[in-house]
Amino acid sequence: MMRDPQALAREVARAMYEADAATRSLGMRMDEVGPGHAALSMRVRADMLNGHGTCHGGFIFSLADSAFAFACNARNVSTVASGCTIDFLAPAREGDVLTAVARERSLAGRTGVYDVTVSNQHGEAVALFRGRSYRIRGQIIDTQSEQGGDGHP
Repeated sequence: MMRDPQALAREVARAMYEADAATRSLGMRMDEVGPGHAALSMRVRADMLNGHGTCHGGFIFSLADSAFAFACNARNVSTVASGCTIDFLAPAREGDVLTAVARERSLAGRTGVYDVTVSNQHGEAVALFRGRSYRIRGQIIDTQSEQGGDGHP
């Protein structure tokens, strides 16, 4: 029996989030996940500010990268980044709630392309991120135990 893709994506996201100490330690929250997309949010804390008094770009990148990771692993095929770029459009300030929305743009064979928009609580774009993914061996969660030992239902 084929598993519901949305339910599988939620189960994979739960398992990934529990294992992802970096995402959790930055206070990121999973808002939405599905096959090929994810949305995470994070409040900008005082310890995330740079010398200009704005959110350090590395934290914005981390939020976008985490959304990218949840989006490209949501089908339960282990997937890693092969490259990423980010354009910073506007500063984020202490107390802002940033939301990164990742969307799959292309998935062909083992590679994919994902765009992530990071916006503040006013809907203003803060950054645009593009990630390239590569599927490797393995799964995030074991689905073999639900099937016969040979991988068939």
